[in-house]
Amino acid sequence: MSNRRAERAILLAEVLAKRGVLRLREAAEMLNVSEMTVRRDIASDPDRFAYLGGHIVKAGDIGGSQNYEIDQEAGSHAEAKLRACANAGRLIEPDDTIFIDCGTTLVHLIDQIPDDFSITAICYSMNVAERLIRKPSVRLILLGGLYHPVSASFSGGEAGETLSRFGINKAFLSAGGVDAARGVSCSNFHEVAIKQKAIASALASYLVVDTSKIGRLRPAFFAQLTDFHAIVTEEGVRATR
Repeated sequence: MSNRRAERAILLAEVLAKRGVLRLREAAEMLNVSEMTVRRDIASDPDRFAYLGGHIVKAGDIGGSQNYEIDQEAGSHAEAKLRACANAGRLIEPDDTIFIDCGTTLVHLIDQIPDDFSITAICYSMNVAERLIRKPSVRLILLGGLYHPVSASFSGGEAGETLSRFGINKAFLSAGGVDAARGVSCSNFHEVAIKQKAIASALASYLVVDTSKIGRLRPAFFAQLTDFHAIVTEEGVRATR
């Protein structure tokens, strides 16, 4: 590695240690080089950096381990999550534009998308995006903003405004709690705005959860059950209206 490239790598690593994620354009401006040069630097140092959807992250944030919280949740009720996503996957049709929420449930929905389905998928989390890029016929749109390691997701910025410009056929939402009286909730307040915008923008919204979430409450409420066309669990699809 040349001295200049090594210096850029050190600076890039320092920024990622503080921010978690950096847009390619911002990195190029910060390093005073072209975006192509930054991409070459990243490609030459795969043990430290990764590039996904216009964003640079630490290599360890892709695929292997996002953080303790999301890894711990991923193993919870895994079989039920798989079956719930198998039921939700039957709702996806060719040429759909879909929104996929963050979390550890809906990553399994991506495995249900046939490889020959040409669809557009919009997401705002790294673990979902990492799965989507493996699908050859999927056009991925990754919404950016401030990165939150706790859920491997982004918030703020222009994500909400960007989302409202898309014609979304179906939005698939996850939740940490579903209560008949209080509504649908999650653990992270930064997710609320984007979830609500997705529900408002989509022609049809589906809540995909395993039944262990029913009757539970989480701190951040974002919808009522009637805001969804149906709730999808490992037991099947049930209309909410």
